[in-house]
Amino acid sequence: MKDGFIKTAAVTPRVSVAGVDENVQVIKSYMELATDEHVKVCVFPELCITGYSCGDLFYQDRLLLDAAKGLMTLRDATRDLEGLFFVGLPFLHRDKIYNVAAALSGGEVLGLVQKTHVPAYNEFYESRQFTAGFADTEEAILPDGSRTYIGTKLLFRCENMKQLTVAAEICEDLWVANPPSIAHTAAGATLVVNLSASDELTGKRAYRKTLVETQSARLYCGYVYAGAGAGESTQDVVYSGHSMICENGRTLMESEPFSDGMILSEIDLDIISFRRRNTTTYGTVPPGDYHISTFHLSEEETQLSRSIDPMPFVPDDDTDRRARCEEILDIQSFGLVKRLDHTKSKKAVVGISGGLDSTLALLVTARAFDILELSRKGIIAVTMPGFGTTDRTYQNALSMVHALGATLMEVDIKASVRQHFSDIGQDEDVHDTTYENAQARERTQILMDLANKEGGLVVGTGDLSELALGWATYNGDHMSMYGVNASVPKTLVRHLVKYYADVCAASDDTLKNVLYDVLDTPVSPELLPPENGQIAQKTEELVGPYELHDFFLYHMLRLGRTPKKIFRLARIAFAGTYDASEILKWLETFYRRFFAQQYKRSCLPDGPKVGTVSLSPRGDLRMPSDAVADQWIKEIEELKSLGK
Repeated sequence: MKDGFIKTAAVTPRVSVAGVDENVQVIKSYMELATDEHVKVCVFPELCITGYSCGDLFYQDRLLLDAAKGLMTLRDATRDLEGLFFVGLPFLHRDKIYNVAAALSGGEVLGLVQKTHVPAYNEFYESRQFTAGFADTEEAILPDGSRTYIGTKLLFRCENMKQLTVAAEICEDLWVANPPSIAHTAAGATLVVNLSASDELTGKRAYRKTLVETQSARLYCGYVYAGAGAGESTQDVVYSGHSMICENGRTLMESEPFSDGMILSEIDLDIISFRRRNTTTYGTVPPGDYHISTFHLSEEETQLSRSIDPMPFVPDDDTDRRARCEEILDIQSFGLVKRLDHTKSKKAVVGISGGLDSTLALLVTARAFDILELSRKGIIAVTMPGFGTTDRTYQNALSMVHALGATLMEVDIKASVRQHFSDIGQDEDVHDTTYENAQARERTQILMDLANKEGGLVVGTGDLSELALGWATYNGDHMSMYGVNASVPKTLVRHLVKYYADVCAASDDTLKNVLYDVLDTPVSPELLPPENGQIAQKTEELVGPYELHDFFLYHMLRLGRTPKKIFRLARIAFAGTYDASEILKWLETFYRRFFAQQYKRSCLPDGPKVGTVSLSPRGDLRMPSDAVADQWIKEIEELKSLGK
């Protein structure tokens, strides 16, 4: 429960049709197993106490009485179990039979949530036996004379975990145009459970998964879906036991087809809360006519079984990654197309260093010129050797420009920078910030003046990761007339260049080989003299690994996580790659630089947003340049003092 995580489970028990006693024992054993696994919310399928496929047997007093008594047995079992459990059964109330989800915890029946939408079409004929639920909450009498609540508007709130409010809907409720979960989440539910008995048809599994993922995405909620499976009657249809645990549109865990048993995963309630408060169009209403039952959970640190992606900006699946790369290149290129068209520019000026970022900018510019049906000769690719330029990057820059058919221009900046050093009294042997930044600003001046001279615009090369860390010279490479890489993180830049090499340059061995060598070159601004002809200034040795910084950036801005929580997740994601002390060291570097360098981001040039995280002062990040990082650094210092 710490850090906002709640462990959930969806169970598909092997039921016996109309065999209540046997089903109750099977359900009880899974409830005990869930407690052993530290599950806090556990969901069983629709009508699991009796089996869903009982048909007209639901009219029988014997079955209804036994189902109610079975509920009492499960209720009593929860006195010695930890968690909130949802089980399905037929329940007789005011001489009508209702399909209900019973919420059990701490030896109590907290409420009976009725199925709102009872189907009677195709293979479904539930309305023959069951009555649709009603909106007004009423008292219901249980077999032992105790009372609980019944209705469709019930919420279950954890007393000691403020983010956790649970709502239930049953199978068909999700498939209608206006699912009850819409109202439930607007009234405060952060976790929706669905007790289901959806039969299996060709293609239905994929549709069902999309339905659950989409609902959890649009409602910013966790969604636990438990499907009926083995043991149900196969007289006319078959049940596959399809269960899922989703969070904000992402499937955390899914059962194998035609399987029974329990699936587990942890839902991050902090993400749900952050997304809701961060999205101004997400509507909430007072609970109003909802009845709220409370329950209590013991507090403990949830052991995480969910996967933590070390590269959240980069899709895992190769097919997805290739599709994403193509999409991003299109966004970048068409953004530049519009700017070129609007400014009536027939030329573009790009500074080429032979590094990753300038390579991507040049590739995007070539793509934009192709879309506009302009000659690539209008792309003026400028290489500007300085004190730190190595033969490797220089030759790669030349080869790339020739392969793409752009116009190459070389301007050696050493003489002009030395003149500038003389003008301001800078000792060339002192390799300080002035020494480095003077070169970057000289290069930008050349690019800007060339753009004026040629009637074109300067295409920026800096990426999202550099902007986050402020790893750019103010009014140097920090400036351009359109920054095509502004919202592309470094970890994704690498994949975009590789995609271009593999796909777009597949038939051009020269370009392909150059791009692969660029990918193998250490990231560097090359502002310090080489050592034995090799790059002396390696960015990641100075500011830290970009894969860590991109991870920090994503979890801080996209998900609103605290340093403590980011550290916890980073230890899992990068286990075996970085130890705890390294992660803490670079996490502190990230926060210090992110806050201190905001003034550079406050005056960024235009550039297209390509993903869910952007640092544009006109778009995603309205942050004062004078904000201090003290509270975030304090949390990191506390982690250090604890020896984490």
